[in-house]
Amino acid sequence: MAIESDNKPGTRRALPKEVRRKQLIQATMDSIAENGLSGTTMATVTQKAGLSMGIANLHFESKEKMLTETLQYVTDEYSNGQMDILTSGKYITVAEKIQAILAFDLSPKVLQKSKLAVWVAFWGEAKARPTYQKIRTLADIQSESAFRELFQAAIDEGGYVNTDADLLARGYTALVDGLWLDLLVAPKQFNRKKAMKIARHYLATAFPKHIQLDS
Repeated sequence: MAIESDNKPGTRRALPKEVRRKQLIQATMDSIAENGLSGTTMATVTQKAGLSMGIANLHFESKEKMLTETLQYVTDEYSNGQMDILTSGKYITVAEKIQAILAFDLSPKVLQKSKLAVWVAFWGEAKARPTYQKIRTLADIQSESAFRELFQAAIDEGGYVNTDADLLARGYTALVDGLWLDLLVAPKQFNRKKAMKIARHYLATAFPKHIQLDS
């Protein structure tokens, strides 16, 4: 759908640039979920967004830039959600922060099919695409560093012995990645409730004074 000029009387006013950009990014995510990275084109995205090819080219110039910015957008949204929990002051105690991180990582917002499809699709391409790998690596380093600090605080507070915050942080990140993959590829056999139970068991085993299995 082409955007008509704002100067013509009686025509629909163009939406702000950032709104159009988010609309195209969401359409890109939906296309990736349906067609994969290789099957996603400017045409499939504009069709889903209900916008013209000209609008897409204005915002992204090429399919590669569109895909890269979509990965960056999803990555930033996720990272910002994590950092908000860890730094905003909304959650005061260590236990509250761990609980909040768990709830966020397996929240309906994060587990949207289109977002999970984006993660999985770009994971598969990261090794061959340095740009994708850089975006994901920086995000992983940030997350693991934040988890390491949080888990170390729990270790110090709880007096847990023979417990390594770095290993726990890496293990938790790998666990969540695996749960996301299972939720995407086998939604009929695996659901959010089971994923939450598994992740909670991991954290409760590491931090029994902070996380209870029956909570």
